[in-house]
Amino acid sequence: MITNSQWHNFNRSARFLLARRRTATSDAALATILAGIAGAVNAGGFFVVGQYTSHMTGYLSQIADHLVLRNFVFAAFSAGAVLAFLFGAGLSSFLINWARQSKLHQQYAWAIAAQGLALLCLSLLNYSWASMWNSITLYGLCAIMGLQNATITKISGARIRTTHATGMVTDIGIEIGRATFGVFSPRAGVKADRRKLTMLLALVATYVGGGIIGAIGYSSVGMMFSLPLAAALLVLSYSTLKQR
Repeated sequence: MITNSQWHNFNRSARFLLARRRTATSDAALATILAGIAGAVNAGGFFVVGQYTSHMTGYLSQIADHLVLRNFVFAAFSAGAVLAFLFGAGLSSFLINWARQSKLHQQYAWAIAAQGLALLCLSLLNYSWASMWNSITLYGLCAIMGLQNATITKISGARIRTTHATGMVTDIGIEIGRATFGVFSPRAGVKADRRKLTMLLALVATYVGGGIIGAIGYSSVGMMFSLPLAAALLVLSYSTLKQR
């Protein structure tokens, strides 16, 4: 049973995570939560429809390969995944800019809530028409990944991306290289940004952890595992959305 004090503390924490005025701490905390959900959803896409849903590099490569092989249906399928991701990213930008123009405090909460609603709808629709829904499920999950990646990109000023694991691992390598160079040439004044490195390692670890949980959940109950993920996003955004 949740007490009033616990609920109040949760509401305060949720509003801090989605506040209009950002800090490095709130950015890192929100990104860590979203990275875990992204890992779970990406793993879910593989178990439900046999495709990962955040790998736009792979889909762009598939388009090129299938066009050369004249597999135009498969090329169009891959193009659909890219367009869905673009749609999600565009929706995030639209919602955030609309809220800013309207001078609303909930400018980031709307984008988080949209992710939760999309996951909720996908899980219910997939449950109702599972045999008909594979392609739409894939495109829906790609759109959600685009929505999330654009949201944290906008929130953090393009410093953090939660679904782009390649970029995170690249940045980790850069910081390790800087640290190594600093050891061999201490007078050069080159050193790793330890705070950034710690955050990146936490994001990658959370992404993998979310993937493990998602793999277990989606392989066991299918798209219905999206329900607790959707609930987490909706509850996270609720405290900010109810503000006036």
